[in-house]
Amino acid sequence: MKLTDEKIAGINLIRSYAPGEVRIGETVIRGSCLVKADQIISDWRPRSVAELSLDDLQPVLALQPEVIVIGSGEKQEFPSPEVLGAVMSRGIGCEVMATGAACRTYNILASEGRTVVAALLLNNS
Repeated sequence: MKLTDEKIAGINLIRSYAPGEVRIGETVIRGSCLVKADQIISDWRPRSVAELSLDDLQPVLALQPEVIVIGSGEKQEFPSPEVLGAVMSRGIGCEVMATGAACRTYNILASEGRTVVAALLLNNS
């Protein structure tokens, strides 16, 4: 699904999403990743919501987001209450949605100048 042709200088926007991959600018990523306006971490460990652990949150939290948008795959699946609680107890907003919707939401928030991280779970097995 193509999302945008727009380019905003200095901001990583997600141009398209397909099962198992995202295109950020001209870069194609085929695995779970973290996307922030000024940074991409393309080797994030978890492949699914079921695998998402408290340890996996450390690189997300290190990016100091005000909002985290979790893309859970083809359909919306929520992480464990322990994982969600760890985020929300720090005063960080957290939204969980299907990955396509998460990509679109991330683009809107990043374009508005919000400090947002898209945590995209891309299980391409």
